[in-house]
Parts: sequence; C-alpha cells; structure tokens
Amino acid sequence: MKSLSHLNKYLYKYRFRFLLGILFVVLANIFAIIPAQIVRHAFDLVKEGITLHNLYSGLDKQQDIYDVFARNVSLYAGIILVMALLKGVFTFYMRQTIIVMSRLIENDLKNEIYHHYQTLPLSFYRKNRTGDLMARISEDVSRVRMYLGPAIMYGINLISLFLLVVPYMFSVNPRLTLYTLLPLPILSVSIYYVNSIIERKSDEIQKSLSGITTFVQEAFSGIRVIKSFVREDDSHQNFTVASNHYKDKSLELNFVNALFFPLILFLIGMSTIITVYIGGKEVINGSITAGNIAEFLIYVNMLTWPVTALGWTTSLVQRAAASQERINEFLQTKTDLVSRANIKKELTGDVVFQDVNFIYPDTKIHALKDLSFRIKHGEALAVIGNTGSGKSTIANLLCRLYDATDGAITIDGTDIRDYDIPTLRSQIGYVPQDVFLFSDTIRNNIGFGMDEISEDKMVQAAKDADVYENIMRFPEKFETKLGERGITLSGGQKQRVSIARALVKEPQILILDDSLSAVDTKTENAILNNLQRIMENRTTIIISHRVSSAKLADHILVLDDGEVVQHGTHTDLLAKEGLYKALYEKQLQTEDIE
Repeated sequence: MKSLSHLNKYLYKYRFRFLLGILFVVLANIFAIIPAQIVRHAFDLVKEGITLHNLYSGLDKQQDIYDVFARNVSLYAGIILVMALLKGVFTFYMRQTIIVMSRLIENDLKNEIYHHYQTLPLSFYRKNRTGDLMARISEDVSRVRMYLGPAIMYGINLISLFLLVVPYMFSVNPRLTLYTLLPLPILSVSIYYVNSIIERKSDEIQKSLSGITTFVQEAFSGIRVIKSFVREDDSHQNFTVASNHYKDKSLELNFVNALFFPLILFLIGMSTIITVYIGGKEVINGSITAGNIAEFLIYVNMLTWPVTALGWTTSLVQRAAASQERINEFLQTKTDLVSRANIKKELTGDVVFQDVNFIYPDTKIHALKDLSFRIKHGEALAVIGNTGSGKSTIANLLCRLYDATDGAITIDGTDIRDYDIPTLRSQIGYVPQDVFLFSDTIRNNIGFGMDEISEDKMVQAAKDADVYENIMRFPEKFETKLGERGITLSGGQKQRVSIARALVKEPQILILDDSLSAVDTKTENAILNNLQRIMENRTTIIISHRVSSAKLADHILVLDDGEVVQHGTHTDLLAKEGLYKALYEKQLQTEDIE
C-alpha cells in the first residue's frame, strides 16, 4: 500500500465526493437491511394469522382477522418496495460519486504522467521503450483506477454491511450466526486464489495477443519483402504457431472460468443449507422464530457478494499497487535540465562553444572532445564530417536537449544553462536529422511551433523550403492530411516541410541538421539559394555530411570522432590536403557517376 499513498492527494482533492460516496454506501445498506426485518415480521405475522384464522373457524370474527392480516401483509409489501426503491436510488448515487471519482482521478493521473514525461530529457527516452511508456499511462493507470473505484467501493460496502448486520445477527442468535457465516471466509479465500489464476492466465493471453498483433503488423508492413522472397508459407506457419498458442491459453482460461461460478454457487448453497438446518433446530428449541430463519437467509445472500468481492478486490489492490509502483518509478525520475536563473530575453545569436566535452549518459560514448568555436550574429557555420563524428550532438546541446559534460556554451555572453528553457528553444529553429511529421494537415505541421500563423508567412516558408509547388499539387493543398509519420509525402518532401516548419518561426538561430540529405542536387541548390536570403541577420548552423551544403557558410568545421580536425572557409579547406578535400572529391565523383 506504500506505493498507493501517491494517490492520497487525489483522494483529498475529491474528498467531498468520496465522503458522500461513503454516506450513500451506508444508506444503501440500511435500506437493504430493513426489508429483511420486514420479512421476519411478515413471516411471524403469517404464522400467527393462520393460527388465529383457524382458531376462529366458522365464526364472524374470522373475516375481521383475515382483513387485518391482509392489510398488514400489503403494508409490509409496500414498505419492502419503497425500501428497494430507496436502495436503488442510493446505489445509483454511490456509483455516481465513488466510480466517477475514480474516473476523474484516472484522468488527473494520466495528465500528471504525460506532463511529467514531457519534462524528462532525451536520455530518458533513449533508455526506455516507447511501448513501456505507453503501458504505464494506459494499462497501469487503468489498474490503479480499479483500486480507486470498485475496490474501494466494495471494500466500504463490505465493512459497512458487516458492521450493520453481523452485530445484529449475533444479538438474535450467536450460534446460528457463527454457523451461517462459516462458509463465507472459505468462499472469499477460494475466490482470491481462483481470481489470481484467472488474472495470471489473462495476462498470458494478453501477451500472446500482443505477440500476434505485432507479428501481423510486421508481416503486413513487410508484405513486399515476404512476397519477393516467396516466404508466404513460412509466414503463415509462424502465424499458426502464434495463433495456436493464443487458442491454448484461451481454453485454459475458459476451463478456470467454468469452475468459478459452480464454486460460488456451491459455497452459497452450503450457507443456505446450514442456515435452514441450524435455524430449524433453534426454532424447535424456541430460541428464534421461523421469521428469523427467513431474515438470516436474506442476510446470507446480502453478505455473499461483498465477501465474494473481497477476494476479487484484494487482487485488484495488489495489481494496483504493482502498477502504481511502476508509475512512481517514472514519476520519481527527475530531469537534470533545469534553468539556473530563468533568464527570459530576446536572443541576438552570438554563440560560443568553449572546451565542450560531451559523453552520452546511456551509452557512455564520448561524442565531443574539447570542442571550441564561435559564431557571431548573422554568420553561418557549417559542420562537416562522417557519420558518428558528433555533428548532431552540437545541435542537441545548443537546443539544450542535453547539457555538456564539461566546458561552457554561451549565447550572447550568457551561459545557456541560465536561460529559461522554453524561451531559449522558442527562438531556435531546429530541423532534426530524423524528420518527424504528425498525423495532421500540412498547415498544422508547418505551423506546429507557433500558436497563430498568417497565410502569407506559411506560403513564404513553403516557398523558401521549395515545397510550395508540391503542396499545391495536392487536391486539398495545405489542408492535406498526412498519414502516420507523414507517410503521405516522399522523403524529400517530408524534409522540406520540416524545413518550412523551422523557417516559419523566423528564429534568431537556425539549425539545419543534415536536412537536405533526402533531396536531389537540383532541389538542394534551390533551397540553398533561398537560404542565402533567410540567413541574413540570422545565426545559422548547417550540419551535413555533404560538402555541397557547406558552400554558403562563412566558416566550416570539419569533425572526426568528436574532434575538430580542420577549420576554415570552403576555398581554404580545398587548398590543402585533409578530410574536407577527401570528402569533396569523393562526393564530386559520385555526382559525376550519377
């Protein structure tokens, strides 16, 4: 229960709804108990009425006795109906308070987790699988809700019912009460164990179903490869194995479920038989009346479901505790990317890297080694190098997606760690190497980084990214819906929409991280020509493995294994032997072949 204490703040938040729910549980149980006592009086009345009716057989008084008897029975029937109606009303409000409370807390908890996820650094997402993140915000939260709703509601119901009924039963006849309640603990424990088996097998089925879904999704996504290599039969056999495994687990669960209800009915029947047998002996002894037997039978049936639910709710609490512990594990993960001074000001764009070292926290790869350079406002710097040389790491550090391990990064003379993070990032236009577009319209993808955007700005950004004509060819133009991860567009179109998304912000610092790798030479030249105008009065960093993208830069850094091996202009670097000239000649030969 220690892990579930995290939820106490939500129970306090909805305390009035929770307290009302407890009140409605008690009132519902009171109106459920009263009919049992009415039935006892009715049974005793019937017995006395029959005796008196027979005693006055043949006399005029017999009809009067019958009339009184009929009126009283009708009165009792009316009271029972009213009590049933009131019980139904308060049961409705009981669910409308406690169950609705659990839904509200579920919503709040999901929002808390999602908000916390967004505060965590990239290193957190590199260490954890997306499926696990999603499971904790969906399946684990759903299990916690079952504790906050049904488990708490039925737990309160059981406690209040026992406090109201059991003391009264003992006051009537302790011996009959003990024998009547004897099978109920056995029922609760049995259901606990059976339910544990059911849940374990349900989890196995869920995992098996997840495996089938993943297999089918992969098979359909790679159907061209399967057909090309003529592996249809092999794929079908693998699916059959997975499907049979799912079938076997489902049949095992069905077998356990088939035993579940007979077990409940058997133990309930045992309670009824014991109540009638022991109660009959007590009636013969004169310690109770026949009405008490009927009353006790109603109490047994009233207590059966809460006791049955005890085993179920115990299991729910255990599962909720395990799920909340998994949720707490992520909620207790804190980001180390915090602003030291929360400086909020407009950037000019003077960027300085001073002896910067960076080691990725998860892989321990030393990505940058004593990196130093400076870009003045309005200048453009190109960072060139082979794959894995540390180019993209510069962009990650400048956007403060990570903090440098050693050294300092300053913008306009202020350490990057002193800026308010949202303020800093809002003034940087970043086109990542791994382009990601949302399943939304092209308009909303381009305007993603802004609250409002004018039509003129959007059109200009699309033209500058050389994607405007492509957009205009679509029937719905800017309102064209993109598929998952922008699958509607080609690789080059996706990159250009991503560039437009960065340009429309009119950022003070523009970072292009290998953003022209998927476009052809003609499109690249068109975009580079547009960038000449865009780069005026704006600090620009062009990260690329293609030398052609570096032509517009005022300075070029050549990286190799995280270190600067060359530094200069395009003309200077071509004039001497080195990695830059080797890359240039290699790429020039490739273009000639094409």
